[in-house]
Amino acid sequence: MRTFVTGAAGFIGSTLVDRLLEQGHAVVGYDNLATGRRQFIAKALKNSRFEFIEADLLDVRRLNDSVPGAEIVFHLSANADVRFGTEHPRKDLDHNTIATFNVLEAMRTGGVKSIAFASTGSVYGETAVIPTPEDAPFPIQTSLYGASKLACEGLIAAYAEAYGMRAHIFRFVSILGERYTHGHVFDFMRKLAKDPSTLHILGNGLQRKSYLHVADCVEAMLIAMERANAKINLFNLGTEEYCEVRESAGWIVGRLGLAPRFTYAGGERGWIGDTPFIYLDTRRIRALGWLPRLSIRESVELTVDWLKANEWVFDARAEH
Repeated sequence: MRTFVTGAAGFIGSTLVDRLLEQGHAVVGYDNLATGRRQFIAKALKNSRFEFIEADLLDVRRLNDSVPGAEIVFHLSANADVRFGTEHPRKDLDHNTIATFNVLEAMRTGGVKSIAFASTGSVYGETAVIPTPEDAPFPIQTSLYGASKLACEGLIAAYAEAYGMRAHIFRFVSILGERYTHGHVFDFMRKLAKDPSTLHILGNGLQRKSYLHVADCVEAMLIAMERANAKINLFNLGTEEYCEVRESAGWIVGRLGLAPRFTYAGGERGWIGDTPFIYLDTRRIRALGWLPRLSIRESVELTVDWLKANEWVFDARAEH
């Protein structure tokens, strides 16, 4: 099968690329390398079934030339900078919503009928239904990132209806694991590298979050695409647990062999758009036979281990 992966050099995208190649598929990877890393696709670049295109999804001509011939598009490229979204509001529109429209148009004109889309649990905002199922009523959106992803979901559903496409939409919790380059584990480790005696935590540390290891995430996506065949297939992806931010911070410093003093900014949110409690109902994906292999704590600790062994990513992130 010939697959097309946007965000192919990113954290989740590169992990998916490796898995697709392991399964014997041909893969075209598409990434502008703004946040993706060529190091993450080093193994794939040695595979004759992998083709890499360094280009932006806002480059319509290049995208339209690249998509035809694919049987499935895995659309993982996005601006995932939730915390600083209010500082550059156009970025979520351009790199999430407009980029997704461009992908759908390239599929339509190129005759590609299947898309898998990386959405987010942030679309639920500050929902009153916990754990949150896929059919929970939507509250007011609380982040530009979540709002842009929800707009993407709407476009995908409309294109599926209008043009006979099949869509698999995945609402992730935060993903952890090897090749992780942004998020709380990254931020805490960067702070501790500068001052191992103190760790400052945004909010009050009582925010409750759910996480999922990247390998479990990719496996869930592939199982869903194999076993769920409706026109629109919508799945939450996460674990059946959550942890407090301060608890996760404790695992991180313990893994590093440190004992810093924790300080807190205060308030129940770390930033505008931060959801104090994220916990998704994952019974729908579990009904297909998928189960996560790793706990949140194991995922956090494996992420710490990978970042310790790959300190170059901290310097690479600072360049952007």
